[in-house]
Amino acid sequence: MASADQVREAQWPLTVYGAEKVWKTSQGAGVTVAVIDSGVDSSHPDLTGQVLPGKDFTGAGNPHEDNVGHGTAMASLIAGHGHGINASAGVMGLAPKAKILPVRVSVTRGVDETDGKIDTAGWVAGVRFAVEQGAEVINLSLDDSSAYPGSKAAKAIEYAQAHDVVVVASTGNDAGTVNYPAALPGVVAAAAVDKDLNPWSKSNTGNVIVAAPGVEVAQADPTTGSGYSVADGTSGSSAYVSAIVALLRSKYPDLTAGQIINRLIKSASFLNNKGRTAPDRELGYGIARPGTALTMDIPKGSKQGPLAHSSPSTSTNSGAAPDDNDGTSLAKKKKKSSSGSFLLIAGIAAAVVVIGIAIAVIRSRRNGGSGGGMPPASTGYPPQPPTGYQQHPHAAPNQGYPTPPGQSPQHPHPYAQQPPHQGQ
Repeated sequence: MASADQVREAQWPLTVYGAEKVWKTSQGAGVTVAVIDSGVDSSHPDLTGQVLPGKDFTGAGNPHEDNVGHGTAMASLIAGHGHGINASAGVMGLAPKAKILPVRVSVTRGVDETDGKIDTAGWVAGVRFAVEQGAEVINLSLDDSSAYPGSKAAKAIEYAQAHDVVVVASTGNDAGTVNYPAALPGVVAAAAVDKDLNPWSKSNTGNVIVAAPGVEVAQADPTTGSGYSVADGTSGSSAYVSAIVALLRSKYPDLTAGQIINRLIKSASFLNNKGRTAPDRELGYGIARPGTALTMDIPKGSKQGPLAHSSPSTSTNSGAAPDDNDGTSLAKKKKKSSSGSFLLIAGIAAAVVVIGIAIAVIRSRRNGGSGGGMPPASTGYPPQPPTGYQQHPHAAPNQGYPTPPGQSPQHPHPYAQQPPHQGQ
């Protein structure tokens, strides 16, 4: 059985991000991150005291219960505080002093437990609930093809954006095009990179805004014997980006959501992925870097931020032109996820690995973050054309959901073809 300190040793994103140095500037204190997912196990030793009451939209009445494990995993990457002597064991989130607002939504399993559906009405209501509860960041590590522009889901996200909330979502895990809701205007679509900071081969491409760690990511998981797992997926990338946003909102409480996004984008870098031009189909404006985002000299820019011109007409940010020249701001368990109106739960999609000397392999299918010292990265893959709508672990595939009439497949370029700062 793995020990929790082995889990900490496996958290390579903390090393990549130079987390100890980052935490001297911000730890996310005073910020609430809503995790709209399968629930969050508030009794997990790495999350005790971090989880707010929240709300359960499944009808079960307990947002602190998580039978799937995905919501708890995302919460741990965002705000886990570890445990034991000097909190040296278990999962440490990138924003360990942020609070998690759990919003539990229903997942219906298919007959062979490899597919399922997410309750659209549940998570849509959850978005509005999170806004009303004062969440400053909403993490959506999920896929729902019914969240196309003009839908009730899209309007709920517009509502959040109009109330100064940063919405972060995972792009998807099937090497297709970015899924909804990540593909919606103004949403920070997070793609995945591996330990070498190369694009993950299964990460969906197209409307990517930034990338973050999402491969072999150690996380809390109440469904395993050890309480931990390791997973591949853009779910984890979304969680890490949400954590970076929490760090920024804590340090810069007077900045608007748009200005925070601007700071996030302008501090991103392609690092060793040379020859790319922003926005890149795989990495967007680059790999998000918390240390740089917190300390780089970046003018505030417009309140609407760089993605404002692609915001929906009902948003308070609509009609604003982008500001191009300034801005602020341990057993393996493979899990499949899918697209369509189905649950993408993009994070637990790959391996659930109980870290230890004896590694047992369990196959289940569910769905499957850099400031300080970045390790060298080999040249990334050339941009890949979309190969279809995303499939995510833990949901039945949707064969090519049609793009609604009039929808642009790409966000307009926030920086008019000009890449953000690329320096370390």
